Amino acid sequence: MPPITEIMTILGINFALCVASFVILWGIGVAIRDVTFVDAWWALGLAFMGVTTFFMADGSDQRMKLILVLVCVWGLRLGGYMLWRWRDHGPDRRYVKMLERAQEKGMSYPKAAWVMVFQLQSPILFICSLPVQLGQMSSTPVAVGLIGWIGAGLTVFGIIFESLGDWQMVRFKKTPGTGGTVMDKGLWRYTQHPNYFGDLCVWFGLWLIAAETGLLGAVSIVGPLLLIVMFLKYSGGVSYEKRLKHTRPGYEAYMARTSLMIPWPPKRAAAPETKSAA
Repeated sequence: MPPITEIMTILGINFALCVASFVILWGIGVAIRDVTFVDAWWALGLAFMGVTTFFMADGSDQRMKLILVLVCVWGLRLGGYMLWRWRDHGPDRRYVKMLERAQEKGMSYPKAAWVMVFQLQSPILFICSLPVQLGQMSSTPVAVGLIGWIGAGLTVFGIIFESLGDWQMVRFKKTPGTGGTVMDKGLWRYTQHPNYFGDLCVWFGLWLIAAETGLLGAVSIVGPLLLIVMFLKYSGGVSYEKRLKHTRPGYEAYMARTSLMIPWPPKRAAAPETKSAA
């Protein structure tokens, strides 16, 4: 394991760069009166932490390159998709309503955008990116071993899985006559959140690559664990599910029969109860 001073220096520089990036993006969001693009930076920013670490750390060359390639492929794919969705769909109603409510309570738009969006996401992104930071800081073992390659395979699987889920949803929304209906085909038949499941596969896979280095990489498990909490408690999925239950016929039934995260065959509808003769 490298000296603690080296570890803290790299983490400190990365944290400063992470905060700086959100300050710059906050300024852009205030200028255009739209913060939706921050969702794209979530993916691009996680990849950015991998890139900055690559140029500062002195770990195993093979492991560093493997982590860098995987996190950049994931981040560029997802970040590009989120930017396209923003330009195609317009401002995210979650952010619009959130900031409108804050302004109704007397908070200015710049302050609300910083406190409720950018300030919150900065430390979360930094923590979630720990596998691609700490995983590049150790040279033991020198070569990627079995656990690391299993992690790489899991990461590739996650990228493919969430990419397919996103493609299926886009195709569904672009199909005439599907407006107001529930998407329950393809991967969405087996999980309500193919994108979240794919992301978890990616980051637990990257953690396995990092954990193979020993204690330093293993403690980065806090990143994927925080992702689980964010997905289940605070993600956009939680907010839009509440709305869809009341505005889209059949969505509540879809939730009842479909696995929340891990792909699984849908539950069979319960047979209606019949009253016995008196």
